[in-house]
Amino acid sequence: MGSRDHLFKVLVVGDAAVGKTSLVQRYSQDSFSKHYKSTVGGQERFTSMTRLYYRDASACVIMFDVTNATTFSNSQRWKQDLDSKLTLPNGEPVPCLLLANKCDLSPWAVSRDQIDRFSKENGFTGWTETSVKENKNINEAMSVLIEKMMRNSREDILSLSTKGDYINLQTKSSSWSCC
Repeated sequence: MGSRDHLFKVLVVGDAAVGKTSLVQRYSQDSFSKHYKSTVGGQERFTSMTRLYYRDASACVIMFDVTNATTFSNSQRWKQDLDSKLTLPNGEPVPCLLLANKCDLSPWAVSRDQIDRFSKENGFTGWTETSVKENKNINEAMSVLIEKMMRNSREDILSLSTKGDYINLQTKSSSWSCC
């Protein structure tokens, strides 16, 4: 068994300037990220990605900027595009986290209730707020996603329903509070 036997591909998609590249750069510095390949995609306007881009992905992160309502509404199109082109071997959607980035900024253009409802209605694994700039919830959010990927790889044929709930990372991290 080679070192790539446990390499998972995680897609990071969303509109431009929501923090995708910064997320991948920040996360790639983490010691356990060596087993995960992240691919970034997205543009100013929504553009569907090709099936080739999605191929072999084990999970996805869709990011939006909490201060920009357009990036939030475009998240639905990113999720629909993903779901139409990629499923797990058992036919289930790949785990997909919704990250409400730039939580250190205000005012927010959307409420937590709107995000919660949106996440549930669109079949996300869950959502949480992050600040790539402040390094808040980045490793914790990715750990949740990795845990879900690992469960899916072990329980390949079981249907693991997604709930879209808010992921409270405060219980997993230190005592800081975002927003």
